[in-house]
Amino acid sequence: MLKVALLCGGNSPEREVSLKGADAVKKALLALGHQVIVFDPAKDLPLFAQRAKEFDVAFLVLHGPGGEDGTIQGFLDSLGIPYQGAGVLGSALAMDKALSKILYRQAGLATPKAVVAEKEKDIPALDFFPVVVKPVSQGSSVGITLVQDKKELFSALERAFSFEDQVLIEEYLEGVELTVGVLGDEALPVVEIRPGEGHLFFDYKAKYTPGATEEICPAQIPETIAQEAQRQALVAHKALRLRHYSRTDFILKGERLYVLETNTIPGMTETSLLPLAAKVAGYSFKDLVQKLLEFALTAS
Repeated sequence: MLKVALLCGGNSPEREVSLKGADAVKKALLALGHQVIVFDPAKDLPLFAQRAKEFDVAFLVLHGPGGEDGTIQGFLDSLGIPYQGAGVLGSALAMDKALSKILYRQAGLATPKAVVAEKEKDIPALDFFPVVVKPVSQGSSVGITLVQDKKELFSALERAFSFEDQVLIEEYLEGVELTVGVLGDEALPVVEIRPGEGHLFFDYKAKYTPGATEEICPAQIPETIAQEAQRQALVAHKALRLRHYSRTDFILKGERLYVLETNTIPGMTETSLLPLAAKVAGYSFKDLVQKLLEFALTAS
């Protein structure tokens, strides 16, 4: 039996997603026979720091700034508490979509064209359109807008700038949306994402509205492309200096794969994308949670 500090909630726009995932993880941890105490970084960090020596391991179900960007990872490192997932460097690199693109390209991966816009500065010239406008360091498609009419670009930028001062303007590629989880040194089966009617892409509502999206695993794509997506997910994982697990999102346009972004703390409800792929690979949700605990307790 382990004494586990389950960290969830936080102050990011993805707070509710975090809490929902943490409920599922807590049930699994208890079913596995572990002792669990929940801490919310939005209010409980001083208390957790006082009690840190009581715990064998921390389990993170945090998303977005403050939870997935290296902040909480550095805090845990300073306390000497092991945790699953990327460390400070990998978390920070993957959280910054602009830096991630540089590392993807250096690793030989294709990614859509993009420019970075900064608040209160001139908008960079664009030689591509339509575009997706997104905050550089948010997850779950928070603040993201698909812009198909140039007249709507300014309002899309305003929306993204309400979350942070740097925004990515990325070429919109129409194609098949795929995602590939990595667990240890294994690429999980590819998941195909089919947003339902009224959703042109996998936005926040498509992600979290029940029945809004069809998620197919294994993906209904040629085996050669599935294997290439798995290979590229492992390359992305290593390029961003990640460990333990991740999930990389792709667009398949024709027969070419384009990397969109990599998630260092993927969603952890029992129906989330990474648990879905893990289930197809033979891991129950409890198996997945236990494996992540074991990763946390072994040397990175």
